[in-house]
Amino acid sequence: MRIMEDVTNTIEIKKSKFITYLHRTNDEQEAKEFLKQIKKSHPQARHYCTAMIIGNIVRSNDDGEPSQTAGHPMLDVLLHNHMEDIFVVVVRYFGGIKLGTGGLVRAYSSSVKEALDKATKSETKLLEEYTITFGYDLIGKLDAYFRTHQIEITLKDYNEQVTYQYLTDHDITSDLKELSNGSIQPISIGQIEWETPI
Repeated sequence: MRIMEDVTNTIEIKKSKFITYLHRTNDEQEAKEFLKQIKKSHPQARHYCTAMIIGNIVRSNDDGEPSQTAGHPMLDVLLHNHMEDIFVVVVRYFGGIKLGTGGLVRAYSSSVKEALDKATKSETKLLEEYTITFGYDLIGKLDAYFRTHQIEITLKDYNEQVTYQYLTDHDITSDLKELSNGSIQPISIGQIEWETPI
């Protein structure tokens, strides 16, 4: 699962402010650049704790907070939600009241949970792409079929015959043959990774 766009969320606990930045990236170097920008935006903050899942890189950093109280709980939330291609920074402004180790774990994990709840998420499915060619008389029937079955049409081409390309996770050949009295024969073009919001 991935986030569709970056999210920022702020929570306050006992006068400490926790600002969470969720950033979508598949490049560790780019994540480091993002962290630099955050540090520039918050020069007065006490901590910049991070967690990332980028490809095979699964890492977290407590940035001066007691060991295992910040980065690790943040990473746990990401893993629990099956996130991919994500970099998280939680900026902490210390409010003068110590939270204790349990309080810190709760604060950092809650701030990431809240930000994830706000995020629009997507999942990537491996779909098969097909092409079909048919007469103009079948357009209405086929459009209705694809709409009702929520099948994505990626290309519509109107020449002497009509050509559609579509994506599906299951074979609909028999349905299409039935709709067209056997005249449509789908041809597989290959597989494609398709990202859809959830």
